[in-house]
Amino acid sequence: MGKAVTKEDLRQFGILLLDKVGEVLKESLDVKTAEIQPEWLKSRAVRKMLDISAGSVQALRIGGRVRFKKVLGSYYYNREDLQKLFTDEK
Repeated sequence: MGKAVTKEDLRQFGILLLDKVGEVLKESLDVKTAEIQPEWLKSRAVRKMLDISAGSVQALRIGGRVRFKKVLGSYYYNREDLQKLFTDEK
């Protein structure tokens, strides 16, 4: 016959189950956060994210440091290019 399940067995199982559920929720949240971040950012978002002036954003655009798109009079900047600005300078 098999071993009887004790209260301690159930407690340990509960802890393992909660840990696993926490991992799954964290992974799900990470995926959703990545999906929420747009690939292209408006000028205002870039200024706020980098804490720079409109002129500085314009200089990045004119200098070819970041890819951009102009849609109906608004400029959109590539998030990946903006992030590379920090990794390339280090």
